[in-house]
Amino acid sequence: MQILSKSKLNAALDLLSRQAELFVPLARGEESGYYPWKSYQAGSDQLMLDALNVMLPPKGIVFPQTERIYSFIGNGQGVEIKESFENREPSIIFGIRSCDAAAIGCFDDVFLTMGYVDSLYAARRENTAIIAHACYQPGDNCFCDAMGIDPIEPANADVILRDSGDAYIWESKTEKGDKLTAALSSLLENKEAAAPPMQAFKHQVDYGGVAEKLKDMFEDSIWDDLSQTCQTCGICTYVCPSCYCFDVQVKSWGDEGYRFRCYDSCMYGEYTQMAGGHNPRSDTRERFRNRFLHKLEFFKERYGKPLCTGCGRCIVACPAGINIAQIIKRIKEADTSAGA
Repeated sequence: MQILSKSKLNAALDLLSRQAELFVPLARGEESGYYPWKSYQAGSDQLMLDALNVMLPPKGIVFPQTERIYSFIGNGQGVEIKESFENREPSIIFGIRSCDAAAIGCFDDVFLTMGYVDSLYAARRENTAIIAHACYQPGDNCFCDAMGIDPIEPANADVILRDSGDAYIWESKTEKGDKLTAALSSLLENKEAAAPPMQAFKHQVDYGGVAEKLKDMFEDSIWDDLSQTCQTCGICTYVCPSCYCFDVQVKSWGDEGYRFRCYDSCMYGEYTQMAGGHNPRSDTRERFRNRFLHKLEFFKERYGKPLCTGCGRCIVACPAGINIAQIIKRIKEADTSAGA
């Protein structure tokens, strides 16, 4: 067994940052998210490797909030296209939890399977190594276990860290993980250590059968009630580790310009606005319903798993107090025998 002493953690992060752009979970002022280790400021930033998860997920490392797709320039009668290759340097995500690692797996499903490969995503994903942090103490709003995720065996991890008190147990899982292990060979020790016991989840959520039940609830009046307080602000989609809605725009000047994509939200009215002015999801109820059907039914039908990974961020961030765990419970309890 290999361990990394916590007294050597900063040295290990320094070494890893020489291998690739290293992103770590930091609390920075009133914000928390995954920031480059090179930007860490001792005394003001706090490394978040304890029981608390950061608010902003690491999805932007593999799927940036704004990303140039290609540039173009007029050339007489034609146009010269240059594909974007920016920001494809190797990256390492350090300390990611099972919920976020599973969310990256959802991105893999969307952008790398079903007969289509998104070249921009594929390049970043291939160049990204994941050092996951096994989670033995769920937060107050966590329910990843209910969504089929094992908190102490993070999926898609190249290395798994386990907190044993004064050290981290270091487990390499892939060839990428072996390379990272070799890079830290001077700091890792061969020593026995024990992982902590798994603590109970405070949120007890039962997702079983929800996706199947939702097939008959598209017109159910429950959506009128559940969506009543929603402000369609979109905060839930931006803090969600697995939401991937985006828009494609173009910026041009003279004979040249570029096309880019950027985050969007299914909660915004303009998201489904068509060129002729028609909007199939014009009101809050329709957009709210679509979001939760996508999370809990549609994605599972297509990829075999829900799009929610149970991180609980949307529960914390929603200004209206909308709680996806409670929505799952309401759906489970709903009587659909009499129809809508």
